[in-house]
Amino acid sequence: MTPDQTAIRDAALAWAIRTGEPDFADWDGFTDWLEADPAHADAYDAVQAALDEAAALVPEPEAEAEPAPSAANDNPGWLAGHRVWLGGAVAAVLVLATTFLLGVWPQGETLYTTAPGETRMIALDDGSTVELGGGSRLAVADARAARLEAGQALFTIRHDAADPFVLEAGGARLVDAGTVFDVRLAGEGLDVAVAEGAVIIDPEAQAVRIDAGERAVGSAGGRFNVAPVDVAAVGEWRRGRISFADASLAEIAAELSRATGIDFTSDDGATRLSGSIALESMRADPRALEPLLGVRVQPQNGGDGWVIAAR
Repeated sequence: MTPDQTAIRDAALAWAIRTGEPDFADWDGFTDWLEADPAHADAYDAVQAALDEAAALVPEPEAEAEPAPSAANDNPGWLAGHRVWLGGAVAAVLVLATTFLLGVWPQGETLYTTAPGETRMIALDDGSTVELGGGSRLAVADARAARLEAGQALFTIRHDAADPFVLEAGGARLVDAGTVFDVRLAGEGLDVAVAEGAVIIDPEAQAVRIDAGERAVGSAGGRFNVAPVDVAAVGEWRRGRISFADASLAEIAAELSRATGIDFTSDDGATRLSGSIALESMRADPRALEPLLGVRVQPQNGGDGWVIAAR
């Protein structure tokens, strides 16, 4: 674990303990910490899960015949309803939780993140490269293994048949076969497009092969639909353009926010559109989206963002 990961884990553990206290009041500070880095929320969730699992293994003390009244007895407890135990029981939970965290936290990984609207080039040790899109998070174990946790990335991988590059994304396992490919995570959905070579999704299970000029859309454990894609459009977000097919306005708003750094929202999950958008025009004037898609774009009430709605 890197020093940054250790610091984030320790901070998450401290917040988990504090937020479980009956008199905790610093919710603004907690929210600021969560929003400061996408990795903070993931770390907090991992800590909470470890604390819950640890608490389940520590037996509750037997109730006294006539328990004395106590202010603490008026509170249901700490961390997902677990009782706040005194003395050695609390220490046991924390020790077990730390053990679980050390066991499940990625060891030796390097975490790369980008803010919405930001891109980042990552050079791997074997000469391969990864270009990370806005609002994305990638954990790299070594030159031949990585995990995309959020957002989008374009992979240019040096092929080695004896040691293939393996990417975990959205619960699916992707194995390269001499490849330039783009991967996007949107909720539980996974979108993989190949410009050169081929990618195999879940080779031990579905074994869905995607060749150059093809795109697969689906989710881990579900069916992937493979369709043709223009090779020139693979990774086009690097050149300031995003395309979408049969996407809802809510999905389009989320993608625009991630790619531009401008806060777009929409509660319309029914209206579905296809198209291609030059991001520079959106940055200059969010209302430029209106004639392109035939939608309404209005300033968000009381905020700096923009709301997209059907006409």
